[in-house]
Amino acid sequence: MNWKTKTLLIGTSIGAVTGLVASLIILQRAEKNETVPRLSAGDGVKVGMGVLGVLKMLADLIARP
Repeated sequence: MNWKTKTLLIGTSIGAVTGLVASLIILQRAEKNETVPRLSAGDGVKVGMGVLGVLKMLADLIARP
C-alpha cells in the first residue's frame, strides 16, 4: 500500500469517526431536551463555514516550508 492510499484511508476514517461523534452529541442533546433535532439553513451555513475553516487551516499547515 502506497502513501497516497494510506493518507486517503486515514483521512476517511478520521472524517467518519468525527461525523459519528457529532451525530451522537446531537442525538444525546435531543433526547435530553425531548425534542427532534432540526438543522436550519443558517445552522447549515455555520457548519459549512466551520468545516471550510478547518480545511483551510490544514492546508496552511501542510503548505508551510
